[in-house]
Amino acid sequence: MRTRPLSALVVVLALLLAGCTGDDGGGSVGPVTLRFQSLAWQEESVEVNKELVKEWNATHPDVRVEYVQGSWDSVHDQLLTSFEGGEAPDIIHDASDDLADFAYGGYLADLTDLLPERLRSDIPRRSWETATFGDGIYGVPFLQEPRVLIANATWLKEAGVRVPTPEHPWSWSEFRKVTERLSGNGRYGVAWPLKEPVSATLNLSLSAGGRLFHRGADGKVTIRFRAGDQVVPRTIHDQANTDRSASPTTLGSGGSDTLPGFFGGRYAMVPLGFSYRQQIVQQAPKGFDWQVLPAPAGADGLTQGVSPQTLSIAEDSPHKREAAAFIDFLLRPQNMVRLALGDWMLPTGTEALRDPALHTTDDDWATGTALAAHLRSAPAQSVRGYPEWKDKVATPAFQEYYSGAIGLGELRRRLEEDGNLVLARYQR
Repeated sequence: MRTRPLSALVVVLALLLAGCTGDDGGGSVGPVTLRFQSLAWQEESVEVNKELVKEWNATHPDVRVEYVQGSWDSVHDQLLTSFEGGEAPDIIHDASDDLADFAYGGYLADLTDLLPERLRSDIPRRSWETATFGDGIYGVPFLQEPRVLIANATWLKEAGVRVPTPEHPWSWSEFRKVTERLSGNGRYGVAWPLKEPVSATLNLSLSAGGRLFHRGADGKVTIRFRAGDQVVPRTIHDQANTDRSASPTTLGSGGSDTLPGFFGGRYAMVPLGFSYRQQIVQQAPKGFDWQVLPAPAGADGLTQGVSPQTLSIAEDSPHKREAAAFIDFLLRPQNMVRLALGDWMLPTGTEALRDPALHTTDDDWATGTALAAHLRSAPAQSVRGYPEWKDKVATPAFQEYYSGAIGLGELRRRLEEDGNLVLARYQR
């Protein structure tokens, strides 16, 4: 039996020890470090996220989390660059409608076998569907917001119109009549901020039975602009071009751009995401009386599409189970409530949604929470090629239709014919 010289064994042992030494050179294995890229941007939200990271680190010395600040404005391109460069954060904050290409491209880890049963059972299946691509789950949906009507309560009361509730909402036709009644003398019943018109149109169209994207038996998706898809676009078009009850100047504006006119009494209502309430609380003049109303209902009631905020894990992360444990901690019911309050949004978790803080009449939290059960996966959630279709086909087509430059027939032709040519390139 041959044996190695003692000196050779010493060298091998030294190399093994060196490989196990932590970065501090102290001779012991250092803690795992996870990079968590957060897109929180509101002061309250950033504070809550940092507090939760601090709380985790205080009780998990062997798994340290490093907070990294990201930005919604550039997240897609930034993530793509970091994925391709092998520098992606371990834990990724994004939105579900941005995940498809990353999931199909192999950049995100399938979370199916990584997440604890507690978390998987707490979040409803309809929410999981927003982050499911193929047979895998590539994100944990945790925050969502319905689109609502922010209304000048004084104006509505003086006009004597019926005020809708989640139990008795306006229909789309009633909404159109109300906005016409509220208009005149340089004032408008509604201001639609449609700088980015596609998601707002498609998500609200679910209430009228609109689906637009149809998946065949072969798995391929085609676009068909049917009657249910036309209800919301026609309402907006007719308000702006026929009834003159919608301000034409806000059609190219973002949501925040409409608030000065809203506060100034130029518009009675503005359709916005539920989280805009924070800006209204901060910016509204003293004594300004506003309230949250549910979006109009159609053949499918109050149903509307959402793209929840998500937490994902990079496929290249060497510490996937540790990252999943941190996500589980971050999304415990009490922590999910803290994140929701910080972002002025709704949690997806069933237990978190029961929290009394989300059912108060203060700032109309209760109205938004009542809509949570009606939120569904956005129509284009898993459609490959959607970003290109949205940018090159749908956005200019909807913008021209809402401005009155083209009619409904041309809108349909562009969405279907031009749109299906785009999608076909992704489904060969």
